[in-house]
Amino acid sequence: MTYVFAFDHAHDRPPREAKDLLGGKGANLAEMTSVLKLPVPPGFTISTEACRAYVRSGWPDGLEDEIAQHVAELEKHRGQTLGDRDDPLLVSVRSGAKFSMPGMMDTVLDLGLNDETVAGLAQRTDPRFAYDSYRRFVMMYSRVVLGVADDFEERFEGAKALAGVRDDASVPPTVLQLVVNTYKDLVLERTGKPFPQDPQEQLRGAVEAVFRSWSNPRAVAYRNREHIAHDLGTAVNVQAMVFGNRDERSGTGVAFTREPATGASGAYGDFLVNAQGEDVVAGIRTTLPISALADVFPTVHAELVGYLDRLEEHYRDMCDVEFTIEQGKLWMLQTRVGKRSGAAALRLAVAMTNDDRIALSRTEALARVRPEHVDQVLHPRFEGAGDPIAKGLAASPGGAVGNAYFTADDALAASERGEDVILVRVETSPDDVRGMQVSKGILTTRGGLVSHAAVVARGWGIPAVVGAESIVIAGKNFSVDGLTVREGQTISIDGTTGTVMLGALELVDASPPAEFDTIMEWADEVRQDRIAIRANADTGPDAARARQWGATGIGLCRTEHMFLGERLPYVQKMILATDPEDEVAALDALAELQRSDFVEILEAMDGLPVTVRLLDPPLHEFLPGIEEIVAAETKGVRGEEAKLVAAARLWQEENPMLGTRGVRLGIVKDGLYRMQARALAEAVVERVIAGGSPTVEIMIPLVVDRAELDLVRRWVSEEVDSVLGAAGVSGEIHIGTMIETPRAALLASEIAKAADFFSFGTNDLTQMTFGFSRDDVEGRMMSTYLEQSLLDRDPFDTIDRRGVGQLVRMGTETGRAANPNLLVGVCGEHGGDPESIALFVELGLDYVSCSPFRVPVARLAAAHALLEADGETDVGA
Repeated sequence: MTYVFAFDHAHDRPPREAKDLLGGKGANLAEMTSVLKLPVPPGFTISTEACRAYVRSGWPDGLEDEIAQHVAELEKHRGQTLGDRDDPLLVSVRSGAKFSMPGMMDTVLDLGLNDETVAGLAQRTDPRFAYDSYRRFVMMYSRVVLGVADDFEERFEGAKALAGVRDDASVPPTVLQLVVNTYKDLVLERTGKPFPQDPQEQLRGAVEAVFRSWSNPRAVAYRNREHIAHDLGTAVNVQAMVFGNRDERSGTGVAFTREPATGASGAYGDFLVNAQGEDVVAGIRTTLPISALADVFPTVHAELVGYLDRLEEHYRDMCDVEFTIEQGKLWMLQTRVGKRSGAAALRLAVAMTNDDRIALSRTEALARVRPEHVDQVLHPRFEGAGDPIAKGLAASPGGAVGNAYFTADDALAASERGEDVILVRVETSPDDVRGMQVSKGILTTRGGLVSHAAVVARGWGIPAVVGAESIVIAGKNFSVDGLTVREGQTISIDGTTGTVMLGALELVDASPPAEFDTIMEWADEVRQDRIAIRANADTGPDAARARQWGATGIGLCRTEHMFLGERLPYVQKMILATDPEDEVAALDALAELQRSDFVEILEAMDGLPVTVRLLDPPLHEFLPGIEEIVAAETKGVRGEEAKLVAAARLWQEENPMLGTRGVRLGIVKDGLYRMQARALAEAVVERVIAGGSPTVEIMIPLVVDRAELDLVRRWVSEEVDSVLGAAGVSGEIHIGTMIETPRAALLASEIAKAADFFSFGTNDLTQMTFGFSRDDVEGRMMSTYLEQSLLDRDPFDTIDRRGVGQLVRMGTETGRAANPNLLVGVCGEHGGDPESIALFVELGLDYVSCSPFRVPVARLAAAHALLEADGETDVGA
């Protein structure tokens, strides 16, 4: 097996299509080298197959010989030799997985330097440059390969202070040599071995370190967050070094072909003079905008803009690039399709259908917009501007309010306590990922628009402000202009304007860009009548909001939510009733309240189907809890309070999820479901008289046998027919059930004969299939199961295809075989999850139902699934 490929290797397909073998970085380096003929420093890629072999059983046989062969070819190409005392070849060693994982894995630059080669490099070039490069190499190699944990940058800052200089480029060579010696002494102290001087040993160590970094905690956490498979492995790219830190005629930067936060046209990004690439993305120095490159290096700027145009036209998408300028010559170090905010994704997709150079089709444009992009533009924003206490760069749009925490661990702990968190850092690093992903917003005092914090926040849709240089962090507080903000204090950040405010600003609903409606229209054209998107809504305002976001009905209206708050006493009167007359009176009072609720919902959804689920939870949820019971019994209570406590004892259950709830409760309290059916029928009559067109479906929950459904259906039909008949209103109310137990799915062919529709309640179906209580396992064990690969995914986030998905498949197929007119949908939380929707499309379900704010996401996800099923475009790329 061949493990190593030169950038100019003749592949049997376009290199950019070989990301599974070469990784994203290697594939694009090969594309720029062999297809576009751009100025790329030569090098080679060690494939993902080598990494997978290494992870399985250690260093692969034959790999060392292949690397040596390619190093020899690289030496011949450059006219330099790795380890040569007079003119050493130096290389970078970078990771590059199939899917972009910014900053999650390891990189080593300037490899090949040692005590002898640095002297030769100093003689050929410039002592300051040579020893600055050696300093960087020893620092990176010590951290990445040797595992020496130390704040090397802090030591370097101390040396700068002693030298009386502020910027890296002004540190004299003698001081740099002292810093290097300090670093090497530290390595000897921490490892018991001297810093390695053999370049071949350095190279193997760096390659192994990159392989190992595939499995480091931050990379695993990132893949879990992004749902990237853990068995892909990473490629390793070994590339001849070019030096942006050579002198004042050199520099480095990151550029986008268009603005990644808004999608606006024109080159965009950051650069630094006399620096290496890590300086830009790490936020160590304050960057300059790409537009300023025209003033500093006008020829290079024109050349770069030309390359950006070529790349965008070639890839037919917004690209980002890393580049280095060495003594006036431009080198392209990397390109990829650029990460973007949700607003930018929508704007770019529509704009590129009208761009003659790119000419995307509508299906291609739809594929470019991911469900998470749509989700991002629905983020709330601030009502009013507030009074900024600081301003930075607007790195990721949206408003966020939370309590300030200054480490990832503290942010994570606060989030687990239920707090909203703003993570405040000098700059973030890959080690901060666990804290970043639980934060409502991210604020850094250093870094540019392509820093780690900015890139990750945009990708995850987390509002972020970076480079707020007026803020000074000291321990667990920060100060700005005499004001101190302490840990746990509430701040607001605006990732759209770059402002930071003290206290909690009011958040209001988002205003998606105009292109949002265009993309949604295109998605609906793909869906047409093949799968409907309904919403879970329990009130008139929720129903109206769902319709605003494009819902074509309500798939789940939970009636228990209508019994809470000020209405709770009416429910308790029904529970406490000691004779039929008292119970009927209590139910009649509830019926009037229910009717008004139903009227409001049916009006908001006029002409569209509304599925109303009859009461589902057990009665103890409307009574005092166990702690209240014990407290009341301890102090002694009388009268109505004593009756409530006694009723709570009577209805208390050991396992309520499996107890007297759903249809079981309806059968025990037969007047309850009759009351709800009557109230709903009365609401239908009222809407018809008002000129409306109500369409109603009544859902009977937790049925496990046809006999249950037959019995309750008869009661419901009697009440509905009585009310509609008395009013002289014609119309049909459909009656069906929620399939939420494994037995119901297994007996679907029998139950379907008594049902007009099935609605799969995948929340409970998942709990009962796994034997998991969501409330208990999510916090206590789910993360452990995912980290140890005992589960591929959290089954409450994305449906378990092998288990729960098979029950949905079986229930749908056997139910429709018994009742060809059976309507089938899903109303659990999976109805808003794109991956789950793909399965539901595959199974041919009639609709999915989700929360109102997830409706646009579901509309797009359903269109993606249909396009992929039709083979029109690969929306999973």
